[in-house]
Amino acid sequence: MLTADQIVASQKASIETMFGLTHKAFEGMEKMVELNVQASKAALTESASHAKAVLSVKDAQELLALQASLMQPLAEKAAAYSRHLYDIASSTAAEFSKAVEGSTADAQAKFVNLVDSAAKNAPAGSETAVAVMKSAVSAATNAFESVQKAVKQASDLAEANFAAVTNTAAAATKVSKKR
Repeated sequence: MLTADQIVASQKASIETMFGLTHKAFEGMEKMVELNVQASKAALTESASHAKAVLSVKDAQELLALQASLMQPLAEKAAAYSRHLYDIASSTAAEFSKAVEGSTADAQAKFVNLVDSAAKNAPAGSETAVAVMKSAVSAATNAFESVQKAVKQASDLAEANFAAVTNTAAAATKVSKKR
């Protein structure tokens, strides 16, 4: 049976976890805003520079060469921006996952202790019901661990695919730059 102190401690831990996650979410948002401000400033500066360059063009061939020279850096900057954005999002998601896993493990341990305590205080003749309950708890724990592993594998695969796409895009821009 749970005591009032255990309930208060559980609520306090939940509130601390919630505020910690809120803090992490705001940190992630701050990083995204900072990245967007930097990208906007750079885009504004580059636009002004590009406009000046366009105004100094003497003929159509020079204009085409100018436009072509601007495309490759633009692709590289877009890839770098995407990479930074992905890093921020995955870092924030990792913090959330870590907190959820810790809270879940703690809740599972408390539930197992509660089941064990109930089993010790169970009336005679209820051994079968207790065994069924323990088996169900064990099956649920195993299922949850399997889901966690599958989510981790999917996340790792998505990260690897993102890295491959980014590397391919970067290689393609380098090849087009050499031409």
